[in-house]
Amino acid sequence: MNHANIKLTASEIACVWTTYINDCMSKCVLTYMLKHLEDEDIKQIIQMALGISETHLDFLTTLFKKENFAAPNAFNENDVNLNAPRLYTDSYCISYVNHMAKAGMLAFSGMVAMSAREDIRSFFTTALTETASLYNNSSEVLLSKGLFVRSPYIEVPGETDYIDSKKYLSGLNLFGDKRPLNAIEISHLFLNVHTNSIGAKISLSFAQTSPSKEVQEFMLRGKEISQKHVTIFAQTLLENNLQTPESSDIGITDSTIQVFSEKLMMYHMALLSAAGSGNYATAAAASQRTDLFQTYDRLSLEIAKFAKSGADIMIKNSWLEQPPGTKDKEMLSKKKEG
Repeated sequence: MNHANIKLTASEIACVWTTYINDCMSKCVLTYMLKHLEDEDIKQIIQMALGISETHLDFLTTLFKKENFAAPNAFNENDVNLNAPRLYTDSYCISYVNHMAKAGMLAFSGMVAMSAREDIRSFFTTALTETASLYNNSSEVLLSKGLFVRSPYIEVPGETDYIDSKKYLSGLNLFGDKRPLNAIEISHLFLNVHTNSIGAKISLSFAQTSPSKEVQEFMLRGKEISQKHVTIFAQTLLENNLQTPESSDIGITDSTIQVFSEKLMMYHMALLSAAGSGNYATAAAASQRTDLFQTYDRLSLEIAKFAKSGADIMIKNSWLEQPPGTKDKEMLSKKKEG
């Protein structure tokens, strides 16, 4: 199909603009990780992830030229120190890629749904398929090495049942027992334990290697919030006699040498915060116990305040690129009149 006369919609512009920045960031992170990996199985997964990002960037660069679209500055080789010592263990690297693939699948499925032009839909459909393969392949390696963190086991239902009381929805009665968690609620609690555990590690790695006190303090605050949320969700699971196992070998080294630019680190934290907020919104909507809904709502507000403080730092340092938008027609008319 000839797309020469079909303009990009606002949704398509937003999707390709965001994807370009995210893939530039991923290219920096993955290229650095590849420099220090020792395990060949894990190295293949990281190479696969890097190849996906590079393919995306090739397509988007060509698209931008055709559309006279000003590409974002995003990130490049100046935002990563490839000569820095090893910061992440092999097991952390593959867990990181597995985690980011989950977020990528959610993002790309939404981008397919928001796109109309055939070439854009095709690009995001392929991106979704590739990212799903990355998730599956990284999961297989994690499983083979005993690093995959499984959610808790419960009994398979032997019969169907219906909710027969409004008490099923209540979790705020201080004088009565809360009903046991259902499988849907367990799955979201566990997911948020796991994602916050990954987030705490990456926050610590950024705090450990950032040269400025302001960014260090922001990253340490991010680590504290992630650990606090892990404790809250894990405690809810423990109250139902459900364990939340974590792999002890997923970690970072003691290096304090800066690896990534502070612009990249701050953007990465904004990305994780947005993903976390999305996870909490989905979990709140799926949870039928009112106390869980209120917990997610309260913790979402904490993430929002944290993200706002991060955006303030980025704006102050000219690190936050402005997304494409509409022109202020009223302001343009006033300028014309003047």
